[in-house]
Amino acid sequence: MTAPRRTIGGSDLSVYPLSLGGNVFGWTADRDTSFAVLDGYTRAGGNFVDTADGYSAWVPGNTGGDSERIIGEWFDARGNRDDVVLATKVSQHPDFKGLAAANIVKAADASLQRLQSEYIDLYYAHFDDETVPLEETVAALSGLVDAGKVRYIGISNYSPERIREWFRITEAEGLHRAVALQPHYNLVERGFEDSYRAIAEQENLGVVPYFALAAGFLTGKYRDGVQVDSARAAGASKYLDDRGRSVLSALDDVAAAQGTSIASVALAWLAAQPTVVAPIASARTLEQLPDLIASVGLELTSSELEALDAASEEAEAA
Repeated sequence: MTAPRRTIGGSDLSVYPLSLGGNVFGWTADRDTSFAVLDGYTRAGGNFVDTADGYSAWVPGNTGGDSERIIGEWFDARGNRDDVVLATKVSQHPDFKGLAAANIVKAADASLQRLQSEYIDLYYAHFDDETVPLEETVAALSGLVDAGKVRYIGISNYSPERIREWFRITEAEGLHRAVALQPHYNLVERGFEDSYRAIAEQENLGVVPYFALAAGFLTGKYRDGVQVDSARAAGASKYLDDRGRSVLSALDDVAAAQGTSIASVALAWLAAQPTVVAPIASARTLEQLPDLIASVGLELTSSELEALDAASEEAEAA
């Protein structure tokens, strides 16, 4: 059976509709576990891996580029670089902060070296750098495409106004267009719908949401009276309010009806939203991977999608 594929925006990047997050590689997943997760994901038909040059500089003893380094070693060991659509990002590596043109070029070269690759399929501006003229940043990223180091450009963590300005510059200067947008978007974080979706539609941006499972909250393991030993516990537990409880209850109902996990349901809901190409989800253990993969073949009914929408929206309005 051929694995399902979706195309990212106006590119020719054909990807599995679930992106494997590499933020845990070298952080909560060691090298061997990371290899096992990558192997399991690609064995299931996955081909879209997301990382960043800053992952995971926040961990004591790490230097940044740790995730890229592990992925590069995996590419070398498996000989499968051309089979994977690899997305990484620039602006947050401790040695390559910001989005000045010279820094972008140096950071890209450093990423390529760690990834043991001659090209990056999708290169995101990770966080806006307002100390640098946007014209300089956009031109530098376009230049990497001309140089053959990057195939396509993406945008992450920019305001709607700055994204519109990005495309004005692109058109005025005849530069390579961005094809992807990576926003914070999930069942309990829905600001994307009002602020960004119209831009994604207008500019033909493929949307690849991060924190698709709300730092683990939408796996269902964070409940009242339950203590979870996880590096992400603080980030996830903040959603355990009336709105979060309403969403979990709706997810429980749909998961029971579908005979699947609530993580699978939450990812399937996100993948079904307009403009979304592939939610990003990470697995720090091989045991967490099947629920992520199961979301790809899960088709929610219109009534189930509406019930999940209502649980989130009604609680938000209240």
